[in-house]
Amino acid sequence: MLTIVGELINTSRPAVKEAVINRNKDAIIDLAIRQAEAGATYIDVNCGNMINNEEETMEWLVNTIQSAVEVPLCIDSPSAAALDVGLGLSRYGRPMINSISDEEERFDTVLPLIKKYNAKIVVLCMDSTGMPVTADDRMKVVRQLHKKLNQAGVADDDMYFDPLVKPISSVGTAGIEVLETIRKIKSDYPNVHFMCGLSNISYGLPNRAILNRLFVVQTMTLGMDGYVLDPTNNKTMADIVTAKALLGKDNYCGGYIKAHRSGLLG
Repeated sequence: MLTIVGELINTSRPAVKEAVINRNKDAIIDLAIRQAEAGATYIDVNCGNMINNEEETMEWLVNTIQSAVEVPLCIDSPSAAALDVGLGLSRYGRPMINSISDEEERFDTVLPLIKKYNAKIVVLCMDSTGMPVTADDRMKVVRQLHKKLNQAGVADDDMYFDPLVKPISSVGTAGIEVLETIRKIKSDYPNVHFMCGLSNISYGLPNRAILNRLFVVQTMTLGMDGYVLDPTNNKTMADIVTAKALLGKDNYCGGYIKAHRSGLLG
């Protein structure tokens, strides 16, 4: 099953920040409903730049979203306290935490929340030395994190490894290193899942949409099964539906036919 985390409720987006400051429930509810109707399996909730009142903002956002949709939430914050607030209010399905890494403080503060709320977890391929460059560097972190999480009782099926997508505009090999990381993780840990911020690949370049859309197909081919993206982007969702059919992940092409009949495929 492909996991789509709807990315639109994030206060780093000016319109969302304005809606939050003004406590504009209708604007947030509209984003939640549109993402759920477009096929999001999780709604991301991120107010990490509201540093003066993040916990209060997280509470308001989670309650507002859940007043409109019954979709599991992905609680996204650099603050363990804000994560705790969001997770504690999550009512529908098992929540997801975005994210844990092998940075000592982050690992030690997030692990108890995974256990407390029986949450699924996005696992960043990063440790205290910083962001790895090569697939081999990423795999060193993957092995360490998988071992520690496994020993703590976290099941493979609840881990969503993020191979850290970087912009190809600044690192020419960024795309191929992610693809190689996916291949290696899939080979060594066949029961874990994946998650990535798709649009990072095209940052700083023109015509970003075409790069993002082709990268979806490339990563899915190697086993990527989770994305943080805008599910209301019909072209991206059409590419995902089509790729699933071509990769044999759509029984009798039922999803493809349904998408055609709904007009998603154009």
